[in-house]
Amino acid sequence: MKTRIFAALLILCAATLAAQVPATPAGTPVAQAHTSDLGFSYSIPSDWEVVDVNPSLPAVRQKVENEAASEDERKGAACAQVALTARHGAPVSVIVVVALPFACFGQEMTDKDLPDFGSGASEGLKKSFNLANPHRGAYSLGTHSIWIERARGTIIGHADTTYTVETVCSILKKGAVCWMTMAADDAALQTFEHGAVALDDDAATALVPANAFQKNP
Repeated sequence: MKTRIFAALLILCAATLAAQVPATPAGTPVAQAHTSDLGFSYSIPSDWEVVDVNPSLPAVRQKVENEAASEDERKGAACAQVALTARHGAPVSVIVVVALPFACFGQEMTDKDLPDFGSGASEGLKKSFNLANPHRGAYSLGTHSIWIERARGTIIGHADTTYTVETVCSILKKGAVCWMTMAADDAALQTFEHGAVALDDDAATALVPANAFQKNP
């Protein structure tokens, strides 16, 4: 259930942003931190354009609710939050962050739920992406376990641009969160992976370390 909601929101936001040409801010880019009341923050450079996709969310929430097989799915659709959507460059690269507050959903998850949670989010992306050569990894950031998958792919029906599609998920004290990028080039992928993330009370560090794929589960 939970992963179905995440996948639907990730796909909606990524497709919406990829279809638009971003503005190019003037000046030297500096880090801009985006903070969630669920206990995490994530930083991206200021030359990435942050986009409000909230006007599009009611439609995808309604679609998921209409197709829901359980009350949990309907509740998840109502509770999932888009914490950040940003785009950069041409062809457009995209970063999306989606979170599920446990207080709203009425259930909590633990680290034992993380592999299934991450895998489900990744599987859901296949409805809109042709993905190839997926690689999965697991690592820790401070006290938090992290699940990651990286693949090469194209948007179904739009094979003109090949992206690196990378999804990173973790379980926090107040909710679950996934970060996803459609990176059109290596610079965008590095921006996504090197973005400083702080989880609950842990110190800020890069979202994806260099050894993230050394031990595949």
